[in-house]
This record gives sequence, C-alpha cells and structure tokens, in this order.
Amino acid sequence: MEFEDYYKVMGVSRDATQDEIKRAYRKLARKYHPDVSKEKDAEEKFKQLGEAYEVLKDPEKRAAYDQLGKNWKAGQDFNPPPDWDAGFEFSGGGYTDAGSAEAYSDFFESLFGRRSRSHSGAAGGGFHMRGQDHHAKVVIDLDDAYNGATRSITLQVPEVDASGHVVTRKRTLNVRIPKGVRQGQQIRLAGQGAPGVGQGGNGDLYLEIEFRPHPFYRVEGRDVYLDLPVAPWEAALGGKVKVPTPAGKLDLKIPAGSNTGKKMRLKGKGIPGKKAGDLYVELKVMVPPADTDRAKELYQQMEKELAFNPRASLGV
Repeated sequence: MEFEDYYKVMGVSRDATQDEIKRAYRKLARKYHPDVSKEKDAEEKFKQLGEAYEVLKDPEKRAAYDQLGKNWKAGQDFNPPPDWDAGFEFSGGGYTDAGSAEAYSDFFESLFGRRSRSHSGAAGGGFHMRGQDHHAKVVIDLDDAYNGATRSITLQVPEVDASGHVVTRKRTLNVRIPKGVRQGQQIRLAGQGAPGVGQGGNGDLYLEIEFRPHPFYRVEGRDVYLDLPVAPWEAALGGKVKVPTPAGKLDLKIPAGSNTGKKMRLKGKGIPGKKAGDLYVELKVMVPPADTDRAKELYQQMEKELAFNPRASLGV
C-alpha cells in the first residue's frame, strides 16, 4: 500500500486554509466530474479528489493526517504506525462508516475506515440540545490494567482558527484507569464532551484504551503471553525458574524434557476481572555461545556422548 498525499491531489499547500481547500475542490470537481469531463482517467481522478477532500475538509481528520504525514511522501510503501491517531479528540467525524468502504482506497480505509462508535447527543424541546459526544484513543501501560491507576492524559483538540487554518488545542485530564480494563474498552467521562445548547447538558468523552507495546508481553483479550528463555539444562532436567509477570515475579516449575514451543498456563494470572485472564508462558530454549575453548570442548563432548539427532523425526 502506498502513502497518499492528499494535498498534492488537491493542488494546495499543507498550510492552506479550509476555504482554500473548499475552493480547490469545487474547481477540480468541475474539471474531473465524469459526466462532463473529457480529461483522461477523469473518473479515477474524481474519486481520488473526493477522498482527499473527505479528509482535508474535516479539521479532525486533517489534523490527525497532518501529524501522520510529516515523515511520508506520496508513493512510499506505507503501513499505519500503531496507534497513529492516539491522543486526538474526535467529535464522531474522525471515522467513516465501514459500509462505504467501496468508495475509498485501502490507504483511506486503513486510517479512517472503521465505524465510529458514536453516542449521539440528544435534542430536547425548544432551543435546548445536549452537546455532542467526543472520542479519543489513549495508550496506557499494561501495568495500569493489572493495578489500576490515575493518569494525566493530554488530548489534542483540532479547531479552525480565525484565519481559517486548522490548529490543535491541548487539554489535560486526570483519568482514573480502572483495574482490569481491557484493550479496546471505552472509559466514559461524563460531561467532558462538547458543550450543550441552551439548557442542554454537555456531551460525554469516551476514551478507547490501547496498551503500549511491551518488550515482554503480548495481550489477547484478558490473556497475556510471555516468551520465556530457558537454558538447555533447565529444559532437559526441569526445575524451578523465576518468571516475570505484570503483577510481580513468580516461581514456575519446568517439566524435564521440555522443548522450545512448550506452552504453560498460569491460571488467573492474566488481566484481572470477574473472570481473570490467564498468563501463558512459552518456552524458548537458548543455546550458550561456543565462544571459548572450554565451551567448544563441552559441545564436542556432548556431541560424542549424547548421540542426539534433532532431525530423526524427519527421517534424515
């Protein structure tokens, strides 16, 4: 998949105002509309133009795209970085209904093509209306899911300034992370969305939880996975070893004759909850280096005395 430079598609600079983007779209839409255009590939160009405008006309999508696009050029091989949109506060327009997938490129879909989990503001009578709900993705440590925490979280709120440029305003919230929170779960902050009209109350802010990548652990639902390096003698002879977990170190008994890939389950040691997840430990047998004369002698002795053929099952 290639990176799409939407500014290049529309022929505007990256610091163009919202009005300039609107005028550029209207001009090019007339030029490439398939019903009237005689330009080559008019239909494809019109489709690209519509996609670019879908992003750049929306201050929220545009602000997130601008941050992503700082280090990318049109045509470069591209995969969205993990949590590329974390910390941006969307009012519900940050994502596009998945049902419209056929209208957009794979690039667009990888960024904005998921169904927004919208919680719409409800209108009352007269001129009173509840404010719109907002959404943001936040990244936390796995330890916070095990223990709970209160964290200071800074969000970027896209806005259009008096000159028509998209800018971001920062706001900081103290958020209680509940123990046992799962990846993808939403935390509702009542009244932290958009202000209401008249006597309508504020909308709510929904924070979608993502876990920061960890050097040791992988997470699936409430289950946590750990690759555990073990020495050949620990795998062959068995014994107890120390195992790190997000809740602290534990003793793990390794059965004699274990091999790489053996998976062991520590029940209830995953992410806490009414039904706690499990911690799965997968063994990785690590071979000591033969980097001294004595080490080489030991390996040569093993070769002679053990008569071990690791490929016997393959018939070779």
